[in-house]
Amino acid sequence: MVKNLKLTRAGRVAVIQFNRPEALNALNGDVAREMMELAAPLDADEDVGCIILTGDEKAFAAGADIKEMQHKTAADMESSNLFGLWEDFANLRTPKIAAVNGFALGGGCEVAMICDFIIAGESAQFGQPEIKLGVIAGIGGTQRMTRLIGKAKSMDMHLTGRMMGAAEALSSGLVARVVPDDQVMDEAMKAAKTIASYSKPVAQHARDAVLQAEELGLSDGVLWERKVFTALFDTEDQKEGMAAFVEKRKPNFKHR
Repeated sequence: MVKNLKLTRAGRVAVIQFNRPEALNALNGDVAREMMELAAPLDADEDVGCIILTGDEKAFAAGADIKEMQHKTAADMESSNLFGLWEDFANLRTPKIAAVNGFALGGGCEVAMICDFIIAGESAQFGQPEIKLGVIAGIGGTQRMTRLIGKAKSMDMHLTGRMMGAAEALSSGLVARVVPDDQVMDEAMKAAKTIASYSKPVAQHARDAVLQAEELGLSDGVLWERKVFTALFDTEDQKEGMAAFVEKRKPNFKHR
């Protein structure tokens, strides 16, 4: 039974909302398990073209649940694989948007970065304050943040534990868009509906190609991209998309 998340649908867009307001949406083991319970079927559903992940006006997610982890040993953390479940979420290929209001700290910031891009409210605050607790980020924060904002900024965030406001997050490349707080979900839904209107497999391949830029050198990345581009000419959606362009009409993608 899912208790810590809410799932709603708006056409081809699925919205997953953290639902632990009493804990500022802190991430615990149940949240991780429930996320995969909801998100994995959505990823496999051709009628879902984009997923929005959000919290509430106070917090997207204010970190991992410290009370749950406080007394665990290294062996406990290793065997539970709770953080590994978030990497399973990262590997889902359906495009994901994080719609962030309020605090996105620690694990909350890491899960926002797992999404393909972030739309933030003007009052949003981001940070990796784990060093204050005697640990470091554990859901990919040191890796993803460094790739997004560079070594110097990432070192600043991880070594001082300070928070970064939305304007700095935008200028640093952590977030894609900043809008007034009350417009975050509207902006995210508009973007998600645009993404979901396209061919799902093509959007998945576009997402994969961008992610490959972090893993491959330029020559190998361009070659990888060109192979995917060529392969898409055997899809029904490539034929439909180009025919619709030539015929000056809206395409009717079949997602295959």
